[in-house]
Amino acid sequence: MTNYGKDRAWPFAEGGGGTIVFFTILLATAVFLWFQFTNWGTGLFLLLAAFLWLLVLYFFRDPNRQITAKPGLVLGPGDGEVVEITPMREERFLQADVIRLSMFLDITDVHVQRVPLTGKVTLVQRQPGKFLQAFKPEASEVNEFIAMVTDSGKYGRILTKQIAGIVARRCLNYLKPGDEVQTGQRFGLIRFSSRVDLFLPPTAHMLVKVGDKVTGGITPIAQLKENHE
Repeated sequence: MTNYGKDRAWPFAEGGGGTIVFFTILLATAVFLWFQFTNWGTGLFLLLAAFLWLLVLYFFRDPNRQITAKPGLVLGPGDGEVVEITPMREERFLQADVIRLSMFLDITDVHVQRVPLTGKVTLVQRQPGKFLQAFKPEASEVNEFIAMVTDSGKYGRILTKQIAGIVARRCLNYLKPGDEVQTGQRFGLIRFSSRVDLFLPPTAHMLVKVGDKVTGGITPIAQLKENHE
């Protein structure tokens, strides 16, 4: 497991450190100005800075979670709501029939992504693109995204896409090909509301339905069958 994926005392997402520092400095500046020049203007600035600081802390929260991994059991790759489950053909990365599960993350969700199933990373690729609203079906193909393929051995390959949206303009993935990963470990972050697509083998037994809320590293998504080919 990479160092990024391990539990730690720092309760915020690694990719949010710079943003948290910036808004902490902004808040400290607002407090200083309030004490130096106490008036309605500095008071309003202080309230705004405090609100933004709390919002950033809330958004970048990254709680440790107790992961229960079982053979072939796919866990949620992040927090969000299931908006689509569709059988399809994925040609670009897997060249295989798959079941695509799409999750929409709103501003209140934890935006850290977690590995859905133990395996080995075989591909991490960023694709430039558009910034359509993430809940639109076409966003999966035309928006900017990071694709990651993990080989789970006898359970097959899984493709995970972190997809940017109209607000979320940056996806982060801290893994590289060759990394060995464990179910539920952290691997990335999407800044602000966006979408995660999971592409599973066509024989997967789905354990969620459209409209279900998913918790990353906790909610069982699907049970995969062993591949005996």
